[in-house]
Amino acid sequence: MGFRIGIDVGGTFTDFVLARPGGELVLSKVPTTLADQSLGVMQGLSALAAKEGLATRALLEATELVVHGTTTADNTLIEMNGAKVGLLTTEGHRDEIEIRRGYKEEIWDPAFPPPVPIAKRRHRFGIPERLDFRGNVVRKLDEEAVRTAVRRLRRDGIESIAVSFLFSFVNPSHELRARELIRQEHPDARVSLSHEVMPTAPEFERTSTTLVDAYVGPRVQTYLERLERALQEAGYRHDLLLMQSSGAIMTAAFLAGKAVAALGSGPTGGVMGACAAAQTAGVSDFIAIDMGGTSYEVCVVRKGRPTIKSFWNWQQRYLIGLPMVEMHAIGAGGGSIANVQAGALHVGPKSAKAEPGPICYGRGGVEPTVTDANVVLGYLNPEALCGGEFKLVSAGVRQAIAERIGKPLGLDVVEAAHGIFRIVNANMANAIRRVSSQAGLDPREFALVVYGGNGPVHAGKQAEELGIRKMLVPKTSPAFSALGLLIADYGVDLQRSYISPSGRASPGRIAELFREMQAQAESELRVAGLGPQDLELRRYLNLCYPGQTFDMSVPLAVSSVGGEIGAATLAATVAAFHDLHEELHTYAVREEEPILRSVRLQAAGRTPKPMVRRCPRLSTPVVEAVRSRRPAWFDGRFVDTPVYDGDRLGFGHRLAGPAIVEERFTTLVLYPGHTAELDEHGNYVVTVA
Repeated sequence: MGFRIGIDVGGTFTDFVLARPGGELVLSKVPTTLADQSLGVMQGLSALAAKEGLATRALLEATELVVHGTTTADNTLIEMNGAKVGLLTTEGHRDEIEIRRGYKEEIWDPAFPPPVPIAKRRHRFGIPERLDFRGNVVRKLDEEAVRTAVRRLRRDGIESIAVSFLFSFVNPSHELRARELIRQEHPDARVSLSHEVMPTAPEFERTSTTLVDAYVGPRVQTYLERLERALQEAGYRHDLLLMQSSGAIMTAAFLAGKAVAALGSGPTGGVMGACAAAQTAGVSDFIAIDMGGTSYEVCVVRKGRPTIKSFWNWQQRYLIGLPMVEMHAIGAGGGSIANVQAGALHVGPKSAKAEPGPICYGRGGVEPTVTDANVVLGYLNPEALCGGEFKLVSAGVRQAIAERIGKPLGLDVVEAAHGIFRIVNANMANAIRRVSSQAGLDPREFALVVYGGNGPVHAGKQAEELGIRKMLVPKTSPAFSALGLLIADYGVDLQRSYISPSGRASPGRIAELFREMQAQAESELRVAGLGPQDLELRRYLNLCYPGQTFDMSVPLAVSSVGGEIGAATLAATVAAFHDLHEELHTYAVREEEPILRSVRLQAAGRTPKPMVRRCPRLSTPVVEAVRSRRPAWFDGRFVDTPVYDGDRLGFGHRLAGPAIVEERFTTLVLYPGHTAELDEHGNYVVTVA
């Protein structure tokens, strides 16, 4: 077995995890190069190679797997700087994307603006054509209308074209012909067909998802091609793999054709890593929190698995109808900028990111951030981060906080820094409240699994506020998103529309759809070197109550994948739907006949997992791990606080707060009354007072 590398590009740092052939993990970080993320990736690989005493080419030639989580799709949608997009849709449905099912985020504000249009109205064309709900042709495709529209789009500089015709998910012939015509008239345009991006109803969700794919696709494709080329020129000889929003990995070539599936790929990797770490510690119900340099993500995990949402995934006010790990993100990270507006202190969502970064990075930043406040409060080493690799500067930090925050609020510099600390903690605790309350859950019944470079500094205070009594902080947590990439399996998630009252659904038709999807999954995973014998298949029915606009995926009630699907199977699955609906939404209407909306197949191909070494039990007393002491702010005063060297702590060591543990790429702050014990898997198990 050769080297295996996981790479996660964040807004501030790009994280790397190198799994050596013997199983040992090596963590590394470099600043993200925002203008071209691939430059930072290659710089980080060179740094990893140097740590191994190898040239970059030698490392990559000996590497069998590179798995990447990218924020390219997310950043494109956040910054709204994607491709110029045109839309071809069925005549009469040109404005559906603007109508948005009548949905408005601020229902009490008549002046609340609509989202920034991905395709302007003059670039949306209704094409005469029509299929009925069974896929029969009611009106033939007007090919000349397609050609005329595409010529107009080409003249207007359109780079990417989305095609979304009614009922194309039942019969894609009109969309396929439209693509042929587009390639004849505008061969340079990228084309997104709705039946390939999201082959199910409803219509608005499918159109929205297809438009987002067309919008982010060119940038994602360009980035992946650039990175693959750089890797190949540097000696890597295998496919580049990427994390999908569903939590499975797939080849870069697959993601280039379905770029919308790359949304949230980096944070999804972190959730996969959190699930693996929690399993080793025997924790099945937990809230995963990831605080990096730019953002803060929250994910509720029950019974060891995160919730995968199929619909109503809103990203920058556009609905994505693809399976996604359910997460909530806010702009709260180490780089979140603090400012005073109308006499009140605000922290985030604007971030200093990697460039220029917090003031203490010494790269020209002038606005105070959370990281700057943590330095003033003594929680972070004022000299350096990342084990000394990332030098900090103190010049200007206290002055900026005093001038920009303290002076307007009448506070001294320490009070102002503590105010920043408290506000960002409140923002993050509220994010956890929102996620748990929406699911009808009490956060006190869950543990916290904490990761990201800044998470362990703040998590203790969030746990106190929420009444959470147990936290898990793995030693590998600073690069969890990168580690999760190496843990994830290959996978595709396929759906086929089949709308019918559940009692009248045809078992034979459902079985036929599953066979079609299984053949497609085997074809798509063949590029990863996987045969039918390597795949694990899971089958679901997507059901809802009459009148509901969302559905739920319910596992098909058969004993095996090859099991016979009959009336009893459907009845048992419907009964399971009622139970699941009651569990998630607190009620079930068992006298109503649910509607079958679609069938779904998940195909997973297992990957070899890195063998994580056990944390050694050390016989040395814990006091010998004290590296230094420094004043840190606890309970309204500076306290002389022991600072522990994480490399000198082992299995069984117990610590009591107030204390600070400096790992190579993160800092764990133990607040007064908190205790921590290091378990055999390298997890700090923190008990919150």
